[in-house]
Parts: sequence; structure tokens; C-alpha cells
Amino acid sequence: MSDHLQVWEEPLRGGYPDPSTLTLSGLERMRAWVKGQILEPPVCRLIGMRAVEAGVGTCTYVTPASEWLHGGTGHYAGGVGALVADASLGCAVLTGVPPWAITTTSQLSMSFLRPAGPWSGRLAARAKLIHTTPTVGLSEVHVEDGEGRLIAHGTSRCFIQHLKPFETETFVANAIEAPTYDTPDPYLRPVQGANVPLSVWEEMNGLEWGRALKSGEAARSPIGVLFGYEMVEVDEGAAAMSIENSEWLCNPGRMVYGGVIANIAHDSMAMALHTTLPRGTTYATLDLTVNFVRPAPPDRGKMISHGRVVHKGRTFSVTNAEVKSPNGKTVATASASWMILKGRPFPEQRDYAREFPTTA
Repeated sequence: MSDHLQVWEEPLRGGYPDPSTLTLSGLERMRAWVKGQILEPPVCRLIGMRAVEAGVGTCTYVTPASEWLHGGTGHYAGGVGALVADASLGCAVLTGVPPWAITTTSQLSMSFLRPAGPWSGRLAARAKLIHTTPTVGLSEVHVEDGEGRLIAHGTSRCFIQHLKPFETETFVANAIEAPTYDTPDPYLRPVQGANVPLSVWEEMNGLEWGRALKSGEAARSPIGVLFGYEMVEVDEGAAAMSIENSEWLCNPGRMVYGGVIANIAHDSMAMALHTTLPRGTTYATLDLTVNFVRPAPPDRGKMISHGRVVHKGRTFSVTNAEVKSPNGKTVATASASWMILKGRPFPEQRDYAREFPTTA
């Protein structure tokens, strides 16, 4: 990003499917996406996410394990797993629908099995359709790193909407020639934001850190800079974070991508938990569930996620969150559970997967 323009202030890149694609079955649409015959939505240009495979009831998206996805600690936050999984989950359901049908994510549930980070090379979300009816589809996903190690597992429930056919042109299966720009896509640019030094976690408790973020004394994380996160409110056991409700975050339906909403819900809950912890203590996301209440069209203003701690024990915590649109309407609700690791500050960047291998 430039020193003057935030990414959401730049002219939009990417686009949306032509109405003629609705004459194709969902599988034909996904295969056209893989072949580059349908425009990539803006969020894909933002983080580099690409559909690389689509079959009967299957879909795979790959996302570069970029420094931009760092949340300030030695590894990616759990919300990044939801960020990369949501697209493949929804599109696996899409491969099973007829022409003139679209899908919308209703629920996303993730379990986190192993940390990931820039050392992962890439994140591959491999989803498959479990069951479908005329109105509902269920899918599951395995998120793997560049060496095929399992990072997370998830499931999703999608609603299927059948549109009334209308007159449109015939879909032409030609590769789209991407426009050229003076600058790379955001995920390919030099990273901005800061990963927090180990000394900070040893010297500041969670509430002090949250207040430093809110006041601007502490630098935002790379993912915070990329998405436009800001700390709005912070108190012991509660935190509210905002995100620019930008069209850069949109999916093919020109709505804010569900994975982005899941990510900010996760991060507001993580910050709420962090405010209750002493210095030198870290935590890890065990699971995340998001229920999407209504679509979130891009609009001027900020989307805000209010996270709070519901229960905190010595080693285990439960949180919830509510994400609201710029006009105050609830977009999604979320819950998560966490493991508290007393006396273990967030370390410098490390390849956890190599240090602590597990069998998948």
C-alpha cells in the first residue's frame, strides 16, 4: 500500500460474474472460474485467494501464506483459517445446484488443529459436499499448509436460492484478459504493520496492550492494516473492533465475504479474552462458530464486532461476538472457545508445525 492511500481508498480491482453465468449449472460456473473465464471478486485480488479445482461436489481454493495475514503474534490467528475456508465450503455446495440457483452461507464452524503462518507457504482449503436438498446444502473442509499438513477442519450450512429465469445473453467461455495496474495487488506489496516483539508480551498484560492499540501507541498488525481494523472499545473482558465496510472485501455476489466477517468476529473475541490475561500468557483458538444473520452490502462506514468473555477458567475460556453493519443491524453472531497457556508469551515467528508435528 502507498504511504497515503489505504487500500480501501484505491480504485477497486476484480469484478463480479456476468448475469449470463446464471444459465450455467453451479459446477459449470465453478469450472469457468478455475479456467479464468469469470472475473475474480475484489476479496480475491486483496489476499490472493484462487479457485484451483472444481468437481462434482468438490472445490479447492488456495491462498498464499502471506505476511499480510499476520495478526501481530508469532503465527496466524485462528480467524485466518475461517477466512480461507469459507469460499471453498460455499462453492462445494454451489457445484451441486442447477442453473439459476445461488448459495448463501448460513453457518460456518471451524476446529483448529495446528498453527499456521508465513512459513506454511500456502493455505489450501479442500471442501466437499456432504448433503444437499433443494434449499439447503452441507459441506466440510480440510485446510492444509503447503506440505499437506492439516491445519483446520470445518463445516458449513448454506441456503440455496432458486432465481426466476430472465432474458440474458449466452455465456461465452473465453478467458478474461486481466487489466494491468501500476502496482501489484495488495497481498504482493511490501508488508506494513508490525508483529509484536517478545519483550512486549513479557512486559504488558492484555488490557494494557488493548488500550495501547486503541490509543494508537501500539502499531496495528499487518492484517489490521490490510483490512482496516481499528480498536473501538476495550475493557476487561470486552473489546469492539471495526473494519472498513469496503467493496474490496466483497465476494462474487457483491456482499462482504463471509470469511472476512468470521475473521473480525474471531479477532474481537481474541482481544476480549486477551484483556483478562496477565503478562507472559498466551492463548490458542480451539473452535469458532459463526451464524450469518443477513447479507452485508458494501457501504460507507464501518462494520463493528463486539466481543466479550462469557466464561474464563484457568486453562479454558468461552467468548461470543456480535457483528453489526454501519447502520447498526446485526450481520452475524459468533462464539469461540480457547485454551489459555499460562506463563507462555507469544513467541517470535516460528514454524510450529515442524517443531511439534502431529499425525493427521
